[in-house]
Amino acid sequence: MRWILFLMLSIMACIAANMAYVNAVDLTDDRLAQNFTEHSWIFVNGYMEESRILQTDTGFKGQKMALTTSGSGMATRTIDSEVYRDSNREEASLTISANYDYAPYVPPLTQSDLRNALCAKNYEVGSVYSETYNIDKDLIKDTKIYQNDSFSVYEISSEIQGTARIGQRVQKNAKTVPSFMMAGTYMGYAQIRSETIVGNTSVLTLPCP
Repeated sequence: MRWILFLMLSIMACIAANMAYVNAVDLTDDRLAQNFTEHSWIFVNGYMEESRILQTDTGFKGQKMALTTSGSGMATRTIDSEVYRDSNREEASLTISANYDYAPYVPPLTQSDLRNALCAKNYEVGSVYSETYNIDKDLIKDTKIYQNDSFSVYEISSEIQGTARIGQRVQKNAKTVPSFMMAGTYMGYAQIRSETIVGNTSVLTLPCP
């Protein structure tokens, strides 16, 4: 009888130790920045204003990158960016290829009241995506979104004569920093191609940009 009691106590101790270890691992993972990858291409003949921030940790720790572009003219730009972090390593990468030709841009005198907007959030992963269009002449768009409890995929293919505004934010939860923040305004004639993939799981209430 004592042997059985000792065996049961040993099993319970092992279960408690394993649960404590799992909780400790979950707590550590919960504080890691959310992973994402982005592939983006644009062509603009008009005016553009664009900013990006990538980071893996708070304060002066970790990897941080910031990129801004603004002005008028003709621009062709390609960006590949990534943030990856786990318990062993953390990294951020940004590759940009661009061609900018300056020219003054004068907005049309009349503005259309035809608009198109979309906002998608994934609370489990901690990602939000929004696109808004003010259409002066025409808009051709193909947006594909897939979300589940483990990851989000945002794909956009748009062609517009007017004004396009794109915003993205990736932040796992309130205990982590935003690993990706992006905002872009494109006026005149623009073609926009973009794909963002966000991974891991968590819960966070996110506002649209």
